[in-house]
Amino acid sequence: TEQAVAVAGGIIGGILLFILLGITAYLLWKKFCRLCSYEKLINPVKTTNANAIFQDEPNSEIQLKSTSRSRSVPFIIPPTLHGRDWMHLTNEEQVQEDRDPYMTPQSGPRSSFHSLAGAYVVGTINPDLYKLPEDKSETDFPDGNIGRLWFSIEYEQESERLLVSLIKVRKLQPPADSCSPFVKIYLLPDERSYMQSKTKRKTLNPQFDENFVFQVSSKMLLQRTLKFLVYHVDKQKKHHLLGQVIFPLKNEALTEDNKLVIWRDLEKENLEPPSEHGDIQFSLSYNDYLGRLTVVVLRARGLKLQEESPAVGVYVKVSLMNHNKFIKSKKTATLLGTPNPVYNETFSFKAEQTELDTASLSLSVLQSIKGEKTLLLGRVVVGPFMYTRGKELEHWNEMISKPKELVKRWHALCHST
Repeated sequence: TEQAVAVAGGIIGGILLFILLGITAYLLWKKFCRLCSYEKLINPVKTTNANAIFQDEPNSEIQLKSTSRSRSVPFIIPPTLHGRDWMHLTNEEQVQEDRDPYMTPQSGPRSSFHSLAGAYVVGTINPDLYKLPEDKSETDFPDGNIGRLWFSIEYEQESERLLVSLIKVRKLQPPADSCSPFVKIYLLPDERSYMQSKTKRKTLNPQFDENFVFQVSSKMLLQRTLKFLVYHVDKQKKHHLLGQVIFPLKNEALTEDNKLVIWRDLEKENLEPPSEHGDIQFSLSYNDYLGRLTVVVLRARGLKLQEESPAVGVYVKVSLMNHNKFIKSKKTATLLGTPNPVYNETFSFKAEQTELDTASLSLSVLQSIKGEKTLLLGRVVVGPFMYTRGKELEHWNEMISKPKELVKRWHALCHST
C-alpha cells in the first residue's frame, strides 16, 4: 500500500511539475512575443530617456529639441505601460507598474516631467498639422485700402427669396476723424429701390449683423448683381460715399444648403458723369513667362440702349488684333435690360512679348434684340503707340510695365471704327 501511495504521489507530483513548467514556458513565450512586437514598433525611432528631452528652464518653459523645421511634440509611451498590451487597454483596467530593472530611469537632474522618466519616445507630433488655416482677411490689408466689407448670401428656391446678411465693415477711411457709417444695398439692375442698414455711431469698424430679403425669381437670379454702398454721416447730416462693392451673382452656386460668407474690398465709385456713349471698365494683365494676355471685363455704365426693354441683351466682344489683322475674339454672356451691366468675366489670349508692339485689343459693347440685327453701342481700342493715344495708350503701357499684375481702368466708348 505504501508503495502504491508513493507511486501515485510521484505521478501527481510529476503532472504538477509538468503543468508548472508549461505555464512558465507559456508566460515566457507570451512576454517574448510582446517584446518583439514592441521592438518592431519603436525600431525606426531612436529611444531616448525623457530626461534627455525635457530640461528644466528658469522660467519653467519646456524646449522641445527637434531636427525638423517646425517645433514638434514627442509622442511618448509612459513606463507604466511597458510590458502591457497597451493597444487593448480599457478605462476599467488598472495599470500595474512594472518593475523591470531596465526601466529604471537614468541618473540625472529631475525635470518637471520626472513622472515620464524611463519613457520611450516612439515619434513626434507636429502641432502645425492640426491648426486651422489662419484667417488673414482681418489682418492683411493692401496699400491704399479704403475698407473691407463682409456679407453672406443664400437663396430659397421654394419662396424665391434671396437672403442677404450684412455682417461687418473694417478699416474705413472717413473724410473726418469720426465716422458714423451705414450701408445701402441694391439688387441691380434695379437702382431705384434699395435697403438700408442702421447707422453705427463713431466707429471705423462697424458690426452690423443685419438681414435683408430680396424677392427674385430663380430664372432671373443669375442676371442680378448685388451692390453695396458704404456711407458716412457727418454732423450736418450730410452723406459721404466711402466706397462700394459690386458682386455679380451669376458665378455663384446658390442653394438653401449653401450659405456663402464673402468679403470684398471697397472700391471708389467713379464720380465722373458717363461719357456720350457710356463707359466700360476692364483690367489688363500680361504674363511674359507664359506669353499670355489677360482681359477682365468688369462692367459698363451709362449705355445708350436703342430700346428700353427686358428683351434687350447687352454683351461685350473682345478681339485681339495684330497689324489690324483679326486674330481671335471672345464675348461675354448677354445681360438683359440694363444700361449698367456687370460682367466680371476673364479672357486670355496667346501673345508673345515681341508681338506687343504691333498687337491691340478692341472691346465692343453690342446690343442684341431677339429677331433683329445686333447694334454697336460703343467701342474702345487699347494698344501701343501705333494705334492709340491718351488713356488707352497709358493703360497698355502700364500693363507692360507691371507684368502679371491686373491693371484696372475706365474708358469712354465711342462709335468710331
